[in-house]
Amino acid sequence: MRKINYPFIIFVLVVLIAAKLLVKNEYYLSIIIFGMFNAINASCFNILLGYTGIISLGQAAFYGIGAYFAVIVAASFGINPVLAILLASVFSAIAAFIVGYPTLKLHGHYLAMATLGFGMIIYVLMNEMDFITGGPSGFLDISKFSLLGISIYGEHSFYTFVAIMFFIFTVLFEMFDKSYLSYKLKFIKESEFASKSFGINIFKTKLLVFSVTAGITAFNGGIYAYYSGFISPVSFNFNYSIELLTMAIVGGLGTVPGGIIGAAVLTALPEFMASIEDYEMILYGCFLAVTIIFLPDGLTGLIKRILNKNAAD
Repeated sequence: MRKINYPFIIFVLVVLIAAKLLVKNEYYLSIIIFGMFNAINASCFNILLGYTGIISLGQAAFYGIGAYFAVIVAASFGINPVLAILLASVFSAIAAFIVGYPTLKLHGHYLAMATLGFGMIIYVLMNEMDFITGGPSGFLDISKFSLLGISIYGEHSFYTFVAIMFFIFTVLFEMFDKSYLSYKLKFIKESEFASKSFGINIFKTKLLVFSVTAGITAFNGGIYAYYSGFISPVSFNFNYSIELLTMAIVGGLGTVPGGIIGAAVLTALPEFMASIEDYEMILYGCFLAVTIIFLPDGLTGLIKRILNKNAAD
């Protein structure tokens, strides 16, 4: 088992602290916060595709389930937002288990289409069940977020909270990357036939990973809902699943920094190119095509090659 990449963990921590101390503009802070949300989601997508070979085009649905479930349950039953978010995470994991039980027996584009169908169903329900979700207009009745009696409101306080959450997940993802489960998943991705011969239960392993990543994505969605103060179906449509796919591939599949780097680049770039906002999906498509053709191991692979070359010199 490989050792934890402590230099990478320390680098992430330093960047988070530096951003807290140096970035005072709330608009730029909001971009960083959204970048961290995207990084967690892209990392979960990376675990599915980069480690396991599962092409899930329904990840936006789990993000939306977490957001809607948390705020609706908290508003309806008057429970603490943190508890509501945890319940949303569990509910989403159960939903993923139910969806994954039949769909994970499929492979390749059949699996992709099945998860896409699930995502579309959830999107339609968010739009049509306006008596619960608010329909296309969205959900406005979101209470303020509090933790241990401390109200977390505004960009600066939310940055601190989300940064801590992001750092914890980064450490957990790094620990996962060095775990036996990570090697088992990559073995399954490389050869399911060989994996079976070694006694690995492929279906149960895939179902476990699919459910856990859905739970994490939903947890992230619950936090996002309380941060934004407003949620609507458009935030959880098919386009967002494609964005996560692009972030994971551009950053580098099968690596922990991959999801983070991909999310950082593809969250920040559109914000600084607002004049081409209408062509955002075209931009994502171009990034995806260029990466697949010229950087098959993503930006993470490029950075590693540069660092190794400098070290050799």
